Amino acid sequence: MNLILLGPPGSGKGTQAQMMTERYHIPQISTGDILRAAVKEGTPLGREAKRYMDQGELVPDEVVVGIVKDRLNASDCNSGFILDGFPRTLPQAEALDTTLKAMERGIDHVVSIEVDKDELIRRLTGRRTCRRCGAMYHIIFDPPKRDGICDRCGGELYQRDDDKEETIRARLQVYERQTAPLIEYYRKRGILRSIDGVGEIEEIFQKIIKAIEG
Repeated sequence: MNLILLGPPGSGKGTQAQMMTERYHIPQISTGDILRAAVKEGTPLGREAKRYMDQGELVPDEVVVGIVKDRLNASDCNSGFILDGFPRTLPQAEALDTTLKAMERGIDHVVSIEVDKDELIRRLTGRRTCRRCGAMYHIIFDPPKRDGICDRCGGELYQRDDDKEETIRARLQVYERQTAPLIEYYRKRGILRSIDGVGEIEEIFQKIIKAIEG
């Protein structure tokens, strides 16, 4: 089974991807992870990607797609895969289709985990980090025993800049702008499975299973 998993920051996409990996025994492929691995291994595409990254530029789509192709050719993908965080844009989706067609493969389902923007902001702005040991908390879902104090080391808890509302709203706007065309692209092909991402983790997982397996 070949899957794409879409979802904005804070949607719980990573957790669901791990659970899907365990159920279907297929690898979760994160473009960030395989990009870093290709750079570390010094593959031809990895060296090319590093050249852009060292200059602070975005890695071009054709390089990213090439690295994804190399990963999909690995033996652990023979029974399927879960693409997590890729494609991000319509050109990437079209390039992926071309690549998979050449490999005589295709995407079976695109799972889109959908969560209301206000709920995403509530989830993401509630995160707190310990300045001393780096432990993570959430003021609603996983609060410390004492407000503002780390349970582990007694260090001060603070809100990172990328967890502040203004930053999160900007990230969500970028996601929406990039992903809206993708959603429509896969909907027209009849392989989009939209999932309500609010509720218990297991409850959301069961919704995904039902959407995929029918």
